[in-house]
Amino acid sequence: MSRKNLNTVLATAVVGFTFYLALSFILTPAASAPGFGLPTWPSGDGGGFLIVKGCRELAMGLGTGILLVTGQRRALGVVLLMTAAAPLGDMVNVLAHHGSTAIAFGVHGLTSALIAITGLLILGETSKTRKPQEAAAAPAAQPA
Repeated sequence: MSRKNLNTVLATAVVGFTFYLALSFILTPAASAPGFGLPTWPSGDGGGFLIVKGCRELAMGLGTGILLVTGQRRALGVVLLMTAAAPLGDMVNVLAHHGSTAIAFGVHGLTSALIAITGLLILGETSKTRKPQEAAAAPAAQPA
């Protein structure tokens, strides 16, 4: 399997998992909440906040998915790096609210790291393909 194919599989997995999370939090927020890692359910009608998380996941999945399908590899790498901030923030949120340390690091932290690594791999792949094009586009040196 080529490096580009491996990176595409990783990016596809990120997009697919993001859509899975989005649908889980939008359609069944009460069932999805315990897996997030916070110690208590929000008071009152807290389900709306979980649907907000689902909508955030949906937006991230659509953004990365569109870049993946259209072949915008460099932009995909950058957006994946940016997207890694969301699970990192979730990890900090769970830790700050005395939630499950195992879920904070094992789910949110690991997810953030895997998304960031995928973004870096795609950026590394695209930086090698850009250099010959940039060299060809550079004007030739003029004699003095």
